[in-house]
Amino acid sequence: MRSSAEEAESSGYQRVVLKNASPHHYLKVRLLLEDESPRVSAVDLKSFITSCLRGLHGEVGAALDVDVLTYDEETLTALLRVHSRGLVKLWSSLTLQGSYQNRACAFRVLQVSPFLLALTGNSRDLQLD
Repeated sequence: MRSSAEEAESSGYQRVVLKNASPHHYLKVRLLLEDESPRVSAVDLKSFITSCLRGLHGEVGAALDVDVLTYDEETLTALLRVHSRGLVKLWSSLTLQGSYQNRACAFRVLQVSPFLLALTGNSRDLQLD
């Protein structure tokens, strides 16, 4: 019997697996507040994310590079970019956050992808005519 490497060479087929080839991950998140009274600006959101990271992961978490690419103040929805190695830390700190300015809140992670283009549409919201 031939080994799998010899079979791959003879057939011209080569299996290539890329694990986490993208340097960044993108998250689409929504901030849910108990009451809508506090207006959250993009700067407030960025500092809130940093405090969430600091609260769960300390100074190492606060040092993560998180970029707010877009933010809609009406729906409190943001598109975040984080280095791939910090994805789990960011996701966990946002998920476990429970209050904003002494009011109950929650982050909902709507979509995650290593490709920004994948977040431009959502097949679940697709309306066919």
